[in-house]
Amino acid sequence: MIDPQSIFSIQNTEEFRSVALEVFRFQAEHCPPYREYVARWGIDPAQVSDIDQIPFLPIEFFKSRDVYAGAKEPQIVFTSSATTGQVPSRHPVADLSIYEQSFSQTFSLFYGDPADYSIFALLPNYLERSGSSLVYMADRLMAMGEGGGFFLHGYSELVRQMEAAAGQGRKILLLGVSFALWELAENYRFSLPGLTVMETGGMKGRRKEITREELHTILCRSFGVEKIASEYGMAELLSQAYSAGEGLFRTPPWMAVRTRDVYDPTCTLPAGRSGGINVIDLANLYSCSFIETQDMGVRYPDGSFRVLGRLDKSEIRGCNLMISE
Repeated sequence: MIDPQSIFSIQNTEEFRSVALEVFRFQAEHCPPYREYVARWGIDPAQVSDIDQIPFLPIEFFKSRDVYAGAKEPQIVFTSSATTGQVPSRHPVADLSIYEQSFSQTFSLFYGDPADYSIFALLPNYLERSGSSLVYMADRLMAMGEGGGFFLHGYSELVRQMEAAAGQGRKILLLGVSFALWELAENYRFSLPGLTVMETGGMKGRRKEITREELHTILCRSFGVEKIASEYGMAELLSQAYSAGEGLFRTPPWMAVRTRDVYDPTCTLPAGRSGGINVIDLANLYSCSFIETQDMGVRYPDGSFRVLGRLDKSEIRGCNLMISE
């Protein structure tokens, strides 16, 4: 049995590779869809000695199979948002404490102690359905801080409460789905000390699609901030990557991104080459940690990455970030 703390104590590349190989062998034995997928490639897990030999499971498996390696019934099943006619993904979670440690430790790494924040979440769509991992995360982070709350459309009350929190000297995080932040920016202008604005979730068919740069320019102008932060996460992952601005994402030590040749999924591309995004998320201990997404991106030598959009002919995902031009 793998100790989850070995995941969250990773300090360097060698430790990451060692734990990743251990997690791979565990999942190749205990996660039936992944075990079958590995076997189809003719791979003997015992012979895999390098992280680059590990196959990535196409994310579509979360729509049709239970990608699960737990010994007991899952504590919760997170689901993706889906538009009419689409099938949502399902991510059974065996141990919620692993998810909670992942997002709280990652938040602290990039933004500091959640206790110092008042977190406000403007998340229509997510709040209007059940099974959102983003809502679960925001709710727990709010509880670690003081004040804050969820909002659907009560923009005037949202602004009033943020102004009150700023007056008390608290740091403020406004986490919002992109179309709702845009709507807020059209109706309110403010400038608050200690404010971080973080967008996620795309337009979800509510507004016309614009580039990330265009959206961020609008938001910066209305909210009095220099940069807009972003979150890269999805129902199929128990970790998030964060961008402090300009769409450059960084991962916690137990998460990494690779890019693949879109015509040959077994070919890992060197840093600087754009391709399909593959994610290694070791917090996905009891599902699958090696995910082939339908996002396009480019990875840099220091491990940071940018999301460039969606692969052609793939479904528009609920967590899709806007395409940069």
